[in-house]
Amino acid sequence: MASSDVLKPDHARTRRHFIFREEHERLRESIGRFVATELAPHADEWEETTFPDWVIRRMGELGFLGLSVPEAYGGQGGDYACNLVLAEEMAKAGSGGLAMGVAVHTDMATPPILKFGTEAQKQRYLAPAVRGEKIACIGITEPDAGSDVAGIRTRAVRDGDGWVINGSKTYITNGLRADYIVLLAKTDDGDDDGRSSRGEGFTVFLVDMDLPGVIRERKLDKLGMHASDTALLAFQDVRVGDDAVLGEVGKGFYHIMWELQGERLIGAAGAVAGAQVCFDRTLQYAKERSAFGRQIGRFQVIRHKFAEMATKIETARQLVYTTAWRFQNGDYPVREISMAKLHAARIAVEVADECLQIHGGAGYMREFGIERIWRDMRLNRIGAGTDEIMLDVIGRSYGL
Repeated sequence: MASSDVLKPDHARTRRHFIFREEHERLRESIGRFVATELAPHADEWEETTFPDWVIRRMGELGFLGLSVPEAYGGQGGDYACNLVLAEEMAKAGSGGLAMGVAVHTDMATPPILKFGTEAQKQRYLAPAVRGEKIACIGITEPDAGSDVAGIRTRAVRDGDGWVINGSKTYITNGLRADYIVLLAKTDDGDDDGRSSRGEGFTVFLVDMDLPGVIRERKLDKLGMHASDTALLAFQDVRVGDDAVLGEVGKGFYHIMWELQGERLIGAAGAVAGAQVCFDRTLQYAKERSAFGRQIGRFQVIRHKFAEMATKIETARQLVYTTAWRFQNGDYPVREISMAKLHAARIAVEVADECLQIHGGAGYMREFGIERIWRDMRLNRIGAGTDEIMLDVIGRSYGL
């Protein structure tokens, strides 16, 4: 056999996943340029101040806020893979908080409006959000109810031809800047301890944040995601009309459970992308940093760390892509979405921790940015459903 016929591994060659087509790669290049030139240079500054509202307006101008939204509402009419591209490229901005603030707007707060909203609601709330003229947030979690949705206390009471809302929401990303909130509230009396039975008695409302009685109580101080604003909100006798109801009265739990699937899947994609960014930075460091007379990446113990991390990242990426393909083709793969979210969140935290360790003391310093990734990544195992909730969803799916 001639030497030219011998197959040799080509580690430098990359092949895109079947979920992506040529148009997705062109989109990736476009978003990548925007991230590199207009966002990443400000990452350190925004870590101290939160990112400014012009980011949302600018992304709206460029068409990045409605990639999978129909053109009738100002979107690009693309598929769900376009959302994955956005999440992956935003991970390169150097700011988890920025990426999260954008994702809340594009993949958490606005999709329920497209899915369940009336035409009037889509024109009033969705279309301006796609253009970047209005900023959206979503309100589910409360001071005494996070994963336990049935324990939500915020209540909407029928009053004449409208509703009066009282309660509070916490950990609300974009809460200080948002123009409106997609709000989950109780609309029945529940049982003796005030809890609604699973799936019943909840309704989703679209609430303008400038209405009387909407109070942005304070900005919350977080471990990570510093570039995003996270708020404690209060609602005191907030009056809305019937036109504020999103979807069906009493079916809000199901509407929010649908929303959470997209939130978890896009969160998983972002976690994998963030882990890849952390890996790439650390790989470069390991090739440049020397100790005991040679590059630290040449030591077997370090080389094996990279092998372990690369394997974890790739398995998570393939799980996310395959699940996303099913999701965009009409399946409702709750089990696999939960698996993807659980696995991606765990490996992202593990990779960030290992990368910090490889950097040694430098990794603990803010100037290298690894500690920021480490802090930001930790939220993935909590937000949109904790690891424990994901495990329970997966376990129950097998009839246990």
